Amino acid sequence: MLLAELEIHHSRPVQPTRRVALGHMVLPVDPAPGFGGLLIGAIIAQHLDGVDDDLVPDIHHLIKQVGSGERIVQPRLRHRFQIDRHGLSHSTHQLVGEGDDISFDFATTGSDLAQVLGAIYAVERLAMEHRRQLMPLLEKAARWRGPIGPTMIAHFAGSQTTTLEALADPRGWAMQIMGFEVTGKRPSKREVTKAFRERMRGVHPDHGGAEIDAAKAMSDLSEARRILNAKS
Repeated sequence: MLLAELEIHHSRPVQPTRRVALGHMVLPVDPAPGFGGLLIGAIIAQHLDGVDDDLVPDIHHLIKQVGSGERIVQPRLRHRFQIDRHGLSHSTHQLVGEGDDISFDFATTGSDLAQVLGAIYAVERLAMEHRRQLMPLLEKAARWRGPIGPTMIAHFAGSQTTTLEALADPRGWAMQIMGFEVTGKRPSKREVTKAFRERMRGVHPDHGGAEIDAAKAMSDLSEARRILNAKS
């Protein structure tokens, strides 16, 4: 199942000019960071190591400018961002889901710098509200040095769980984990605490819970409590 997609157009290696444009985009970012935000962050994390070290500070500055809504003067970082895609090659990046797992598919044909710039400029296409919400994720992505996988996704999303259902609808997932009606009103902190304690007793091995599943169940309950107690 396709969860997010970004097509980045860029100059071919033999061309003397360096240009970047955007193609097809499927970038759901609500609730933030959404699958679109995770894909954008992963593109940056995947390709930033291949960018010249002397350009990295300007990439961080470009991220801040996009987040604040500043006009980006072109060319930037040796590339010109444009609307016209004629004559350009392209790379297609996807976030896909299978069962309860998600994974990335990077079909890169251009330079690492072109991919990073395309991902940042994709954020510039979003509404200002969503840009601001994604700024912390972009900064995390620009500093990430670990593998592209579940640990990175959890770090970007600020979550202890990376299941497809939890990332797609955090509140609905948390309501279900806690035993509340998914479409019901948001429970109070007192109600959340009571449900958390009752559910924890039910899954703990000392109270008859299956030991092999206890760690995940307790982790999910803790994350559900955090989500439901977070400010709207």
